[in-house]
Amino acid sequence: MRQLMIVGALALAGALSTIPLRAAASTLKGEVVDVQCNLKEAKNKGADHADCALSCARRGATMGLMTTDGVYTITGDYTKENNKKLLEFVAKQVEATGEVTEKDGKKLIELTALAAAP
Repeated sequence: MRQLMIVGALALAGALSTIPLRAAASTLKGEVVDVQCNLKEAKNKGADHADCALSCARRGATMGLMTTDGVYTITGDYTKENNKKLLEFVAKQVEATGEVTEKDGKKLIELTALAAAP
């Protein structure tokens, strides 16, 4: 019986170690930008670039959150249906909450909440 409990405990520990741990949610402040336009020229941001960024967002372009420490590519549900949930925030200052990660040297944020910055 004791051996069975030990084997069961080891199996449970092994199974739990394969479950990926999610990072804590972070809240970042910045502007929603079209990643490619912004990479092409840093001045492609703000109200002067809003019409272009909105047009690209509606076509499903990759959008990002430009903060003081770089641009985070936005991932997750907010990018579905050609960025439908992002459209009202394009070229505006926002508070974005989500899981921040890095992959291949790129910063990513999987949004769980987005609101206009106060």
